Amino acid sequence: MIIRRREPDNLTRAHGLDLGLLHPWPGLETPFRGAWCVLRPGDVTDAHAHHERELFIVMAGRAAVVCEERRHELAAGDLAVMRAGAEHHIVNEHDEDFAYYAIWWGPDMSADFLAVQPESEPVPEPGSAP
Repeated sequence: MIIRRREPDNLTRAHGLDLGLLHPWPGLETPFRGAWCVLRPGDVTDAHAHHERELFIVMAGRAAVVCEERRHELAAGDLAVMRAGAEHHIVNEHDEDFAYYAIWWGPDMSADFLAVQPESEPVPEPGSAP
């Protein structure tokens, strides 16, 4: 088992929110990518679309995701999935942080993952539990 601790403490500001890329990391390949994301009160993410599908797992707070010009309210415990190519952005109009885990995947990522044949188990990062 590999455990990465304190992810919310290691975020950087980009694209209108605080985020940290979680997948992949050295020694662990995955067929998807993921990021811990936090929108502070008043934050609005950059509108964008990509060729991968994307899943939001809402961990805390409330916000609205605007996907293809339709507004959808989200709250802690909700999941939202966007199809590839859907333009979207998130708006936090509340007085609390909105935290979610974003996962995105596509055929290229799956092919890259399947092409990698690890010779052994991943090596834990310093400070992780065995």
